[in-house]
Amino acid sequence: MTIELRPLGVRCNIACHYCYQNAIREADNVARSYDMDAMKAALEREGGAFSLFGGEPLLVPKADLEELWRWGFERYGHSSVQTNGVLIDEDHIRMFKAYRVHVGISIDGPGELNDVRWTVSLEKTRRATQKTEAAIEALCREGIPPGLIVTLHRANATAEKLPILARWFHDLDKMGVSRSRLHILESDSPEIERRHALSVAENIEAFLYLARFEEELERIRFDLFSDMKGMLMGDERGTACVWQPCDPYTTLAVRGIEGNGQSTNCGRTNKDGIDFRKAEAPGFERVLALYQTPEEFDGCKGCRFFLMCKGQCPGTSDRGDWRNRSAHCEVWKALYAHFEERLRRQGLQPISSSPIRYMLERQIVEGWEQNRNTAMCTILEGLRQETQLHAGAVAKLRARASRA
Repeated sequence: MTIELRPLGVRCNIACHYCYQNAIREADNVARSYDMDAMKAALEREGGAFSLFGGEPLLVPKADLEELWRWGFERYGHSSVQTNGVLIDEDHIRMFKAYRVHVGISIDGPGELNDVRWTVSLEKTRRATQKTEAAIEALCREGIPPGLIVTLHRANATAEKLPILARWFHDLDKMGVSRSRLHILESDSPEIERRHALSVAENIEAFLYLARFEEELERIRFDLFSDMKGMLMGDERGTACVWQPCDPYTTLAVRGIEGNGQSTNCGRTNKDGIDFRKAEAPGFERVLALYQTPEEFDGCKGCRFFLMCKGQCPGTSDRGDWRNRSAHCEVWKALYAHFEERLRRQGLQPISSSPIRYMLERQIVEGWEQNRNTAMCTILEGLRQETQLHAGAVAKLRARASRA
């Protein structure tokens, strides 16, 4: 579970063309103040380490940032921040080190590869990108390399741009960066999709290119790929929330806290420019419906990768309707099939092509019907223990028989 603290909501210092928060900005539902006491009280109710989030969280004055990170360090030992990196300076780096703040930076590549993360004009956009790149280098020099979020689109992941992106990752790998999350461009605007999104075939090729390239890197691992391989083997521990059975009205994996202390959901599910309050009780209506609905009607019925994907994030649902599976279904299917075959070549048996899949589906779906989520790894561990007990009992019976 991630606790996202958003003091200034979606306020930001840049204007990424594809940002999923643009609907809230266009509705002018942008926070202009916050209440420190209300935020701390809400964090104490959640009871865990938090991540400062936005918009751009570094728009919060430094004195208040230091107070929040100091407070978080004293209670939880660490915290984190997700930023575009443009505003990072020596004061921020001092605080990151003093209060054990893990830094995540959103950037789509060097120079022109980052142009879709727009800042008023091309000149200012390139200058902002230079500041982000300089911040990454400074954090690496200080021994606190950031994690990265990189969105793939036409400016950075077409066939001619992928080698440039790869060289950048190679340079970051040498600097000490070890983690990067890859995203498909997500936008509710048909015009933005038309201008900037890759086609299905281009997305598949870009991800497969980076999956092959990852083997050449010493440190950097793309968690998308490790998540997918883990899910195929029935181990969802530590995987990203997009592979979990997310209810868009509770988003169990993301507990949002606004500047006034209000509890909200993951912003990726906001499609109408409104931050809805978090529902009190979670449900599994979406995944249950997807499991029963044929693919021609936007469901997942019969898909061998359903347990791994579960229709993916409701924020990426086709046509913005959370009842549908992900609009990127074809991409995820192709990648799961790729990693499925790679695992088989290694002599492993992915759940997707194992007879045990049907038993797992039955048990997990029955759990959802009772408003309970049981992890695949929990069920598989129970089966292993039962098998060991059975084998032990058989061995004892054989030993007794041999002595008789």
